[in-house]
Amino acid sequence: MPQALKLANGLRKAAMWSERLLAISIFVGMAVFFYHSFFALSAIDWDHSESLYELINRILLLAICLELIKTLITHELEAVLELLAFVVARKTLKPDLSVNEILMSVFAFVMLMAARKYFFSPAIPTDEDS
Repeated sequence: MPQALKLANGLRKAAMWSERLLAISIFVGMAVFFYHSFFALSAIDWDHSESLYELINRILLLAICLELIKTLITHELEAVLELLAFVVARKTLKPDLSVNEILMSVFAFVMLMAARKYFFSPAIPTDEDS
């Protein structure tokens, strides 16, 4: 086996294990965040609408962490699109957005849905395939 091929395989394995280590560290950080969020949300005054925004923000942040872990482990395009959809959703649900930011978020979400349809639509059988 040539030396360059051995080096490439070694680098590929090192990158794979580094990504797994990053995924584990993100999961541990997410678990700590969830633990502290549980107590922080139990102490919030639920008479204000900002409390609901805080809950939604924390839940979407946990979903983004899970999608990032999935992306690091699987390397699938669909996982990347789902991650970006959660990021756009979290950005869109902030209460202090301008009209331009909302329009850009909606445009980004539409583009993500179009990319999903384009990349993951089933192949249309033709008469020549029969």
